[in-house]
Amino acid sequence: MIHSRSKTFVDQTQSLFYQCISCIHFQQKHTFVPNKNENSKTRATRPRRNHQQPHRAATRKPPKEAIPFLTDLKGIRDPDDALSLFHEYLQMGSKHDYPSYASLIYKLARAHDFDAVETVLGYIQDYNIRCKEIIFIALMQHYGKARLVDKAIEVFYRMTSFECVRTLQSLNTILNVLVENGRLCDAKRMFDGSKEMGFRPNSISFNILIKGRLERGEWDEACKLFDEMLNRRVQPSVVTYNSLIGFLCRNGDVEKAKGLVEDMVSKGKYPNAVTYALLMEGLCSQGEYNEAKKMMFDMAYRGCKPKLVNFGVLMSDLGKRGKIEEAKSLLSEMKKRRYKPDVVTYNILINYLCKAGRAAEAYKVFIEMHVGGCEANAATYRMMVDGFCLVEDFEGSLKVLSAMLTSGHCPRLETFCCLIVGLLKHGKTDNACFVLEEMEKRKMRFDKKAWEALIRDACVENECAYELVDELIFAL
Repeated sequence: MIHSRSKTFVDQTQSLFYQCISCIHFQQKHTFVPNKNENSKTRATRPRRNHQQPHRAATRKPPKEAIPFLTDLKGIRDPDDALSLFHEYLQMGSKHDYPSYASLIYKLARAHDFDAVETVLGYIQDYNIRCKEIIFIALMQHYGKARLVDKAIEVFYRMTSFECVRTLQSLNTILNVLVENGRLCDAKRMFDGSKEMGFRPNSISFNILIKGRLERGEWDEACKLFDEMLNRRVQPSVVTYNSLIGFLCRNGDVEKAKGLVEDMVSKGKYPNAVTYALLMEGLCSQGEYNEAKKMMFDMAYRGCKPKLVNFGVLMSDLGKRGKIEEAKSLLSEMKKRRYKPDVVTYNILINYLCKAGRAAEAYKVFIEMHVGGCEANAATYRMMVDGFCLVEDFEGSLKVLSAMLTSGHCPRLETFCCLIVGLLKHGKTDNACFVLEEMEKRKMRFDKKAWEALIRDACVENECAYELVDELIFAL
């Protein structure tokens, strides 16, 4: 019966679900702030050096006055509301300057409301607002992430019409957008025409194209670009070598990668922590964990102090092989050596604990992060929510979700679906509705297939869910 419903029915069902939430008062915030002991009386009790010494003129500039529009804009999520606010200030006689236009464009671009972006760009030209290059670089990047590559190219060529000087940084940005979207031929064509545009490609330009070739597995083409660098007297950077070394290690040729390191040193470029991390990954992939660990501790003798990325390689390998206790021991060893773990390091351990069904232990690590002053990122929260869902601890998952939403991050659609089904199965209808409401706030909607799966799973053992669905269908 569900499968015969149309998409219209699905949309109406979801809308009615959201209308059922008006009485929900579930708000749970988890804000982790490291303790800071501040002594406000220190300045007041400090003895004066000389009572008769004349006061020096203050050298600090007075703080800039806050721009009311920017202050109001920070609290707005909806791009339509942001644009409306912009017009409201115009109607009140406010004259927007570059910071206001730039902030509005950033907000609209992050929300992928590119029609509104084009509207604002039109205003910029109409009012002759002088723009900085950085705003167009950001726009190209956002268009690239949205797979609107042609729009990114258009922005690159339109920059000069805004009286903005286009530099090599813009060229490298558009080259990277093209490569990341699989348009390597277009990137090479633009690269070859850089001289006509007044640019001389640098090592970053070459690195972008080399990265594109290597991602396609085109080792010979990447080497040709490397040789072209040398012919044009562009010095390869450590990043250039790391790209080549990483490719070799991922393809099991660690010995050739080591040879490339020696060539690198002979040319006056010294390997960094990332170089060694790539070699260590190659060794771990061949089952040579002990050799990788030895390499990490030998780094210091070669003039390169180990960094978190090197410990991360070892922790990841231990996690993949199910040796989580050893990974936890390695984390303790890091702290003993006075390395302060970052969010990436903690995420490695949290990820493998969650995958092993040890969400409660992962949550302890999660708390340890905050106590130690390390702020969780979106990936941390997502792994924790999914980890609790995996072991069907939906209350724990909901607790982390609340903290996640408070922090400004958002789960994936699949996570929302899993959490809602679990809450409904456990009779937590109000909590499921809360989650749906949070989805609606972020304009995240299930498609027909996801709705069918959600309702089918939710109705297996839950009479409350049956009754709610019956009410919704009857309301139609």
